[in-house]
Amino acid sequence: MLIAIDIGNTNIKYGVFNGDELVASFRVSSRISRTSDEYGSVLVGLLNSRNIKASDIKDIIFSSVIPSLNYTMCHMCEFFFGITPLIIGPGVKTGLNIRTDNTKEVGADIIVNSVSAFNKYGGPVVVIDFGTATTFDVINEKAELVGVVIAPGVKTSLEGLATKTAQLPMVELDAPKTVIGKNTKHCMQSGIIFGFAGLVDNIVRKIKAELGVKEIKVVATGGLGEIIAKESKSITLVDRTLTLDGLKVIYELNRKN
Repeated sequence: MLIAIDIGNTNIKYGVFNGDELVASFRVSSRISRTSDEYGSVLVGLLNSRNIKASDIKDIIFSSVIPSLNYTMCHMCEFFFGITPLIIGPGVKTGLNIRTDNTKEVGADIIVNSVSAFNKYGGPVVVIDFGTATTFDVINEKAELVGVVIAPGVKTSLEGLATKTAQLPMVELDAPKTVIGKNTKHCMQSGIIFGFAGLVDNIVRKIKAELGVKEIKVVATGGLGEIIAKESKSITLVDRTLTLDGLKVIYELNRKN
């Protein structure tokens, strides 16, 4: 079995593959203060809950946007599983050509999502990851990452409203029935949900114009992808396992032989 690990700014996602099948997935919060022992004991416990033993794991791959957690995660993999993980970074085969000004600026999550989307859906394709930030990864028909758009995250924006104002609270992120709000909760929900749907549609429209294409696949991923997709005219499908599947693809490219 293979464990694929996606270390994000807010959460760490674990995916367990038995061959090509994703048989289990877990999510824990990303905390720099946690030790490798804490991460390892939690992961082993989660695996045990699915009747998966540590000895069943034969390899591990991970991507990370928090460099300070890399050593902790590597130590956890080596101590609890006896495995040195494959880390997404320079020298790792991805099959993706990066056409940006500085390839070192491109985050591992963007690379993995782009590889996964092109492998599953072909190009041209736009990946929208609704995470701590909202990122738009643009991949053409030649498997080239031609550029990225970065906007504030949905929850990040909501937290900014709630923490930077005296009278606006945190609210549940559900789409209200009307755009015109009649109370504070509905007013905020409308602004966040419909506002981000509009942001998505406008950016995708401009991406299509710059690429000179009339149609483009738009794949949403991340925790809030489904909510925004219901209000967006541009998002064609939602793929919650896109990143984990991408890690599996990259693992096969690098360790298949």
